[in-house]
Amino acid sequence: MLAVTVGPVKLHKKKAILFLLPLLCLVLFISQPESVAEENDDTGAYQVTGPLTMEVVLQREYLDGEISEETVEEVIWSMEDFWSFYSDWQLVGQSAEQVVFKQEVNDISPLLKLNGYFGLSEGGTLSIFNGRPEDNEVIQSFFQIHTDRLKSQAQSELQKGIPVSTKDQYLDVIQMYEKYAKTDL
Repeated sequence: MLAVTVGPVKLHKKKAILFLLPLLCLVLFISQPESVAEENDDTGAYQVTGPLTMEVVLQREYLDGEISEETVEEVIWSMEDFWSFYSDWQLVGQSAEQVVFKQEVNDISPLLKLNGYFGLSEGGTLSIFNGRPEDNEVIQSFFQIHTDRLKSQAQSELQKGIPVSTKDQYLDVIQMYEKYAKTDL
């Protein structure tokens, strides 16, 4: 029978293995980095060799020009899964700590749906307002209108504000007033 000496105590081979194995696992666990991302010199891309925590910034650009931004923390175990998850987004910036994606949304913004009104800003420009036009909080301006060509009812509606809560309403109002746009600016 083979005996191993550890200090002054003699242990049998099985007992020595049972003693050294957990000790070896503990040493390996302690020496392993918590999160590692290595840059590949050939491509400049980052390869995850352990769990990686990244800040992900999601920018959404709506038809009315509004841009919303959301920041989330992602724990990345697989870069392939990460890129696949954001495949519908356009990459606009990347560093070792942060990734910025942008997505064009084919709809009007939540702000516009809740409190958006079409109206005329100073100079007779068709604009979208956050609230009624008299509050004068312009979100987006489109084109100047020949107000003298408008019917009195249409001009009155624009002065009061035309509520907009759907993409279709948004597009219809723009199309309706495009024919009154000034082209000789």
